[in-house]
Amino acid sequence: MKISAWEPWLERLWQGDKRAAAKLISQVEDNQGRVEIMCRILPRTGQRMVLGITGPPGAGKSSLVGALTQLYREQHDKVGIVAVDPSSPYSGGAILGDRIRMQSHGTDPGVFIRSMGTRGHLGGVARFTTDVLKILEAAGYERLLLETVGVGQSELEIMECADTVLLVLNPGTGDGIQAIKAGIMEIADIFVVNKADLPGAERLKNDIEMVLDLNGKKAWRAPVVMTSTLEQRGLNELRDHIARHQTFLTESGKCRQRRHNAFTQEVWRHWEAIARQAFAAAWQDLPRSEGDDLEPGNPYTLAEEIWASIVSGRFTDRSAP
Repeated sequence: MKISAWEPWLERLWQGDKRAAAKLISQVEDNQGRVEIMCRILPRTGQRMVLGITGPPGAGKSSLVGALTQLYREQHDKVGIVAVDPSSPYSGGAILGDRIRMQSHGTDPGVFIRSMGTRGHLGGVARFTTDVLKILEAAGYERLLLETVGVGQSELEIMECADTVLLVLNPGTGDGIQAIKAGIMEIADIFVVNKADLPGAERLKNDIEMVLDLNGKKAWRAPVVMTSTLEQRGLNELRDHIARHQTFLTESGKCRQRRHNAFTQEVWRHWEAIARQAFAAAWQDLPRSEGDDLEPGNPYTLAEEIWASIVSGRFTDRSAP
């Protein structure tokens, strides 16, 4: 479908229409007109910061997202939430669907909630997460929240999607040191000890502080905030730390650096997708035996030959009249 067919939907998106946002997100997720749609949306993005919420399963990420959403709505900010969930092995969709833990915000006209299935993509986020966040920004949502799937050591990709990353942990899951050694310590801008009403919360906080002390002085020392959505404890303090970190990013120039790195990775991922398509086409064109099998050979030279054929074909096409 040509981009002109999407103009009415884009015009509705500029007006903050929820249905238009959902429609365009679905098209992007299905990779239908994705490049054309995103090229129109990009000029209207880049002004809002993304808050990423990550951590192991059961830490209370969804409940925390709901509590922060409530605080932002009290400030009359529109909130866009992207929640990445495990994919159904049957449908490929997000298992938790409409986020059963956020039902209180489901009918709020100032809140947009989108669940995305990982569809086999690693890194704690879905393949088109960044695109979806940009669509929501273009629709006028001032607060963009991204909740990852909660897969532990594979969550590093959130650093490419979010400006401020909250690492949510909770007591009662064993040795606190082991929890914060899990490979995601370095991604946190703010540590959140959630479910602070449970025994062991203070000890977990002390463990995290000890590890931070061992890491030496940095321009930004990640604060450790104790929260309890059950008791409505520590939520205002957390919101204030988020605001301080985003101010730090702007004033220190770190925001520009992070976004440059994220842009580099985004270009790489799109280039990789193009390269995979070209490889698939070149692979099908390779000479085969009568049994429709490739003759065994040297995979290294074959790879170089395929690459050379792709590059030469590209330049031939450019020079064609």
